[in-house]
Parts: sequence; C-alpha cells; structure tokens
Amino acid sequence: MDTSETGASVQVLGVIGRKIKKGAPTKRSKNLRKKKAIEKAISLSEKSEEKVLKNENKSSRTQSAKRFFYSFLVHVQMAGGAAVVSSSSSSSSSMTALVIFASLVAACGGLMLGYDIGISGGVTAMSSFLQPFFPDVYRKEQGIVSSNQYCKFDSHKLTFFTSSLYLAALLVQWPASYSTSKHGRKLSIIIGAVIFLLGAAFNAAAIHVAMLYIGRLLLGLGSLNTIFQLMITIGILVANLVNYATNKIQGGWGWRLSLGLAAVPAAIVLLGSISLPDTPNSMIQRGASEEDVKKNLQRIRGTEDVHEEYQDLCDACANATKAANNNNNNKLAIFQRKYVPQMVMTFLIPFFQQLTGINVIMFYAPVLFQTLGFGNDASLMSAVITGLVNVAATGVAFLVVDRYGRRPLFLEGGLQMLLSQVIIGSLIWKVFGVAGVASVSKGYAYGIVALICVYVAGFAWSWGPLGWLVPSEIFPLEIRSTGQGINATINMLMTFVIGQVFLSLLCTTKFGLFFIFAFFVLSMTLFVAFFLPETKGIPIEDMSKVWSQHWFWRRFVPSEDSTRRVEMV
Repeated sequence: MDTSETGASVQVLGVIGRKIKKGAPTKRSKNLRKKKAIEKAISLSEKSEEKVLKNENKSSRTQSAKRFFYSFLVHVQMAGGAAVVSSSSSSSSSMTALVIFASLVAACGGLMLGYDIGISGGVTAMSSFLQPFFPDVYRKEQGIVSSNQYCKFDSHKLTFFTSSLYLAALLVQWPASYSTSKHGRKLSIIIGAVIFLLGAAFNAAAIHVAMLYIGRLLLGLGSLNTIFQLMITIGILVANLVNYATNKIQGGWGWRLSLGLAAVPAAIVLLGSISLPDTPNSMIQRGASEEDVKKNLQRIRGTEDVHEEYQDLCDACANATKAANNNNNNKLAIFQRKYVPQMVMTFLIPFFQQLTGINVIMFYAPVLFQTLGFGNDASLMSAVITGLVNVAATGVAFLVVDRYGRRPLFLEGGLQMLLSQVIIGSLIWKVFGVAGVASVSKGYAYGIVALICVYVAGFAWSWGPLGWLVPSEIFPLEIRSTGQGINATINMLMTFVIGQVFLSLLCTTKFGLFFIFAFFVLSMTLFVAFFLPETKGIPIEDMSKVWSQHWFWRRFVPSEDSTRRVEMV
C-alpha cells in the first residue's frame, strides 16, 4: 500500500481517539466507540489499499504492454538497420508516429528476406517453372525419366538458384558494413532496396536461367541489412501463401508473379527510407552539428527536451569509436586466450544453427512434401501450415525468453527437434526404404507433416531467435563488431552450403539424412548443456565473471582477483 494512504489511516485513528477522550464517557462506551472507530479506520484503510492496488495493477499492465510494444519496435529497428530512436532510459517522451513508421519500414526489410527464402521453394515445385529453366528436373518430376522419390529434384543448377542469395550476402557483408559506418544507415538501406528491386525485376522477367541467377544474387546483395527473426518468419509465411495462390493461375505464368512480388516490401523500404530522417547516432559519428542532431532527435521524440539523450548518444558514440579504433588496431583480438569462450561461441552457434536442417525445410518445403508423395497443391498448402507454425512459435520465443532464460529454451527446443527428426526419418525409412518407391496414404503423410511442424516449432522458439540473440549478449565492446561479423559470416556460409548440397544429400543418403541432422541436433544440445552459461539479465560488462566461474571456461578467462594481483605486481 502507498505510504500516503498509510499516513491517512493513522491520522484518522488519531482524530477519532482524541474525540473519544474529550467526552469522558463510561469505560464500556469508551471501549465500544473506540472499537467502532478502529473498525471504521481499518475499513477505510482496506478500501484505500484496494483502490491503490487496483490502480497499480492497471498501471502495471499498461506499462508492461507499452514496454513489450516498445521493445518489439526497437528490435525491429535495430535488426532492420533503420533505428531512429535510442532506448535511453533518460528520455521521457512517448512513442511518436515517426518511430512507429520507421519500425514498420524496418519490419518490411525482414519481410524482404523472409519472402525471398520462402518463395524459392514454392516456385521450384511448379512444373511451369521447371520446364523452361530446369528441364532435367521437370522430366524426372513428371516421370518421363525414371527416378526414385529421393532423387527427383537432385540438381546443382536448381539448388544454386536457391542458395545463390546467401553467397551474395556472404561476399558483400564486410564491404556493406564499412559503407554503413562511413556513409550512414539510411543511404545503405536505400541502395539495398534499389538492388533488391532490380533482383525482383530480373527474376520476374527471366527468359534464361542466367537471369534467374543474376536476380537471386542481386536479391542477396539487397537483403543483407535485414536480420529480424520474427519478420523473416512472417515473410516466409506470406511467400508460401503467394505460391499457393499463384500455382492456380492458368497459363503457367504464376511463378513470375511470385518472384516479382518480392518488389513490394522492397518498394516500401525504399520509399519509406527516403522519407525517414537519418539515425541520430549515425549523424554524430559522421560529424553532424549539435544543432542538426538535436533537431532530428526532437522530431523523432516529439519533445524539445532532448539534451540529456543527446549527451548519452555522444558518450555512446565516443565509446563505440574508441572500441572500433582498438579493433582496427588489432582485428585479431578475438583470438586472444581470454576471449576463447566468445570465439568458440561465435563459430559454433551459427554453425550448429544451420546444421539443425531448418533452412532446407524452409527452402524446399514444397519440394520435400512432393518427395513424400503430396500433389502440387497439397505440398504448397503443407508449406503454408509449417509457415504458420514457424511464425507462432517465434512469437512465443519473444514472449518467454526473458522469463525462462536462454538455456532452457535451447535445451527444450533441441530435445523436441531431436525426437521429431528421428521419428520422421524412421517413418520415411519404413515406407520408402532404400529404393525410394512407394505410395503413401493420406493419414501417414499428414502424420509426417505434423511431425515436421513439431520440429519447426522446436527450432522457432529456440535456435532460431537465440542463434542471433546469445552471440549479441556475450561480446565485450572491444571485440563486438568483429564477433558479430564472424557470427553473420558463418551463418551465411553454412546456409549457402546446406542449401546447395541438400537435394544431393537427400538423393545419396535418402532417409538417413534426417538421422544425420538428428545427430547434429544431439551434439549441439549437449554442447549447450555443458558449455553455454545462462546469459539472461547479465550485462555485457559482467560476462567475464560468468566465464571465469564456469567449470570449463575458467581455465581460459582469469578471475577479477587474479587480474588485480597481476596489476599490483
């Protein structure tokens, strides 16, 4: 209860007590009146307390909703590279329309990449697309050339159409990072959106397979700045829905519409970025005047009082510049002995994330379902279902990750993926065997779809978002940019490799491929159980204490006491 309410109750008791004393009543009436007065005061106090608690609960619920919404927007902006606000606690301003608009523009960046991931698998399952560009695959898919189910879509040319996006993103990542720091985020986002539009145009107008490759490479160059897991999953779902609809278009040009619609989120990002102000921290880093930066902050925040936040941004930029200079002077600092835990995590977390096999499900879901005996429409609809599960489970992760922590989600998701992979592999083994020729009942096929949904959900609330979140929480300032760059590079490299070899591996290892992925899921789950400490609620500057107290990593990271002793000597 609020202290002012408590004080009011005490005053009431005091006044009543004084009134009782004045009249000098009998002892019995005195006690009776005193008892009634106390009961009345207690009743008043309880009502006041109930009112305060009711207001506090209402306020708490409102503030929690606001914090969740604000956190959501900040995550979107940061991931999209278009943040126009800081999360400074010193700011008293409210969420402005400009901030919401910037968040939506940045969210479309995630949709760009997600749509592009999901769209490729759908069009590669369309006969009207395969016949002109990949005739060998078309003949096997139609049964003109004999082939078992495992090998129907085995083609390096076909897989390169899908995986080339990540090859382009891998090659341009470091130059793009330098360009962003040199010229600001706004310009890099505009250039990326223009390149993405060109890629969509090339793909939609393709008359030769080379045009498809050029279009995909351009899409990869343009979508580099868009890493936000929830928006990516929504983009994949939208792509699956579009594929399902365009597959029904008569005339065989539906795939052109599917590929061309990638231009829609890119156009939104382009037009939105042109109308948005540059980020205040980017302006400070590039030497803009105090007056210009403050005007920008005032526009963003919707208040004139931005001096304190401006000082916070200046301090943060100064620290970032100092760290960047130190990093430039020693780019190999991350390989120092005291950073061994971070170095291991920045390599193995993205490495394991892709070896779950999730991207082959997202890339080739319709192809995989056709391999399992589904018809064209049924395979596309099954991909829509897995896309819905993916979005819902990713949303769950954002709601519970700060309540339960990172390790429990990693471990539960790993166990869920492991069991579902083993059961899926066993069911496919039982039906298709090694020959890869069989007819599958509807009930059996739907059971496999359900298990794939369980697998997708396990990834989406564990290794999906946490594969990006945890590395961002463990790097100290002096190796932060290098560590995050390596993390993204390993992720893009592994995504390209897995996307390129999956269909060949499916043809070669058959049902065994699911057991291979299950083995890696088991390995990564054990790795988390023994070697990854909990990072929930731990400031970056305190992570060294966590490593120094860990049963394994303490042999590499000195404790603070030993560090002080060395400094004293």
